[in-house]
This record gives sequence, structure tokens and C-alpha cells, in this order.
Amino acid sequence: MGQDNCTIVTEFILLGLSDVPELRFFLSMLFLLIYGVTFLANLGMIALIQVSSKLHTPMYFFLSHLSFVDFCCSTTIVPKMLYNILNKENTISFLGCMVQFYLFCAFAITDIFLLAVMAYDRFVAICNPLLYMVSMSQKLRMVLVSGCYLCGTVCSLIHLCLALEIPSYRSNVINHFFCDLPPLLSLACSDVTMNELLLYIVAMFNEVITSMIILTSYLFIVITILRMRSAEGRRKAFSTCASHLTAIIIFQGTVLFTYCRPSSGNSVDTDKGASVFYTVVIPMLNPLIYSLRNKDVKEALRKVVGSKFLFEKLFV
Repeated sequence: MGQDNCTIVTEFILLGLSDVPELRFFLSMLFLLIYGVTFLANLGMIALIQVSSKLHTPMYFFLSHLSFVDFCCSTTIVPKMLYNILNKENTISFLGCMVQFYLFCAFAITDIFLLAVMAYDRFVAICNPLLYMVSMSQKLRMVLVSGCYLCGTVCSLIHLCLALEIPSYRSNVINHFFCDLPPLLSLACSDVTMNELLLYIVAMFNEVITSMIILTSYLFIVITILRMRSAEGRRKAFSTCASHLTAIIIFQGTVLFTYCRPSSGNSVDTDKGASVFYTVVIPMLNPLIYSLRNKDVKEALRKVVGSKFLFEKLFV
């Protein structure tokens, strides 16, 4: 591509999910509904964990941070996407694009490491239950959570710094619904081999490290469960892990599919579909998965709702 076609970009145009005008209303209502559920479910989970003393355990401490990160990840993408759909204005400033990419990347990577930390938490709880609260002390919990946020911040900062080094672009039209790095790099005039290589290396490194933690933790968990004599104990242990495993498989699978495969031959529509799944759908599903399959959460919710109704009957 000749340098005559390259310009310094001050704003980008996001093509979105579809260029069919008739789909605008349907997409806007669908994503508004999903974001509304995401907003209520994640913030509701955080509030429930805070007010219910029964949920003041390491497992729910990590779950509250997972809900916070899911909410932030969705909020980074969906409101701008809804605004563009409803107002037919698909532009985003260069600064806004960089900020959106940085925040999304930071929260997504933090999410990956939080799921790994939660696997380690389940390992300690099931394999060493008598010392669980001592082993997972408040200090250790804070260190683990801080490490997750630090990993997300550092990795996304590396990608952002390299992206800011791109001097010009051959077009300002991004064939995506948000500012993700792969479609952005495809528009660069300069050589972005280092950016693409680093994106692949960081994604693979994060996936390998977290997958090793998760697989090792669950290997010991399965061995411990199979050694249990009580069928009820095995059922309860498997039930405790089922929600977490479901969240891991859904999220890790889509991330691996999107970022850890060769870029050549990637279908843009396929990548968009996968991106919708892990940026919009999964943040909504995670709190529902943990609440619908978790007796402690359902009991805590019933107590909170019951006490509210009782308060209203007595004082209103």
C-alpha cells in the first residue's frame, strides 16, 4: 500500500454488526435487554454478597470481583454500541478508541486470571477444607485479586503503547462494533508484525498460565472427590465446581477461538460473533450461572427479599 493513501487518523468509523437498516431496532432492543440484565445481575450479585453474612467467604469475595469486572467489561462496549445503533452515528474519536480498547483488554485479561484464582480457591476448599479459611486469608485474597488486576493492566498497557506507535492508517473504517486490536492493526500502513506477534504471545501466555492453574487445581479436586466415601459429599463437591467450570469453558473457549489462532483465513463475521459472545453475552451469563446453580446464593437472596417484604409490612 502506497504512502499516499496513508493519513493520520483523528476518528474512526465503526461499521457495527450489520449494515441492514431494518435490523437496527431489533439489535438495539436486544442489546439493551442484555445490558439491562447484565447491569442488574452483576451489581445485584455484588450487593447480595456484601449484605449477606453467609456469603462472606473467599469464594464469594472472588465472585464479587468477577461480577465487577464483567460489569465493567460490558459497560466499556455496549453503551457506545447502543448509541451508534440508535443514532446512526458510527464514529468514535481516536482517543476514545484507544481508551475503549485499553479498558476492554484490561478487564478481559483480569477476568481470565480471576477464573484461574477461583479454580485455586476451589482446590483449597475441597482438598483442604479444615484449613480453608486459614489458608485463604484476607491478606492472600487481596494479593491474588490485586495480581489479577495488575496482570490485566500491564498486558493491556503493552498493547496500547505499541498501538499508539502506529503513525498512520490507510483507512479509518473499522469493520467491527468496537475498537478491538486485530481489526485496528489491519488498517495500519506501517509494519505491525511486532504488534501481531505480541498479541498472539501475550494471549497464548495468559491462556497457558491460567489453563495450567485451572487444570492442575481440578485434577487434584477430581482425585479428592473420587476418594470421598459419601455420595452426598461427592455430589455437593461436584455441584460447587459445576458453575465455575461452566463459566471457564464458555469464556476461555471464545477467547482461544478469537485470539489464539492464525489471523489468516479468519472470517470477519465469525470474529464479530465470537466478540459479541464474550463482550456482551458472557458478562450477563456469569452471575446467572452462579446464582441459578448455587444454593447459598438462592438462600441468601430469599432471606434478603423476605426481610425487605417483612420490613415493608411492618413500617410502610
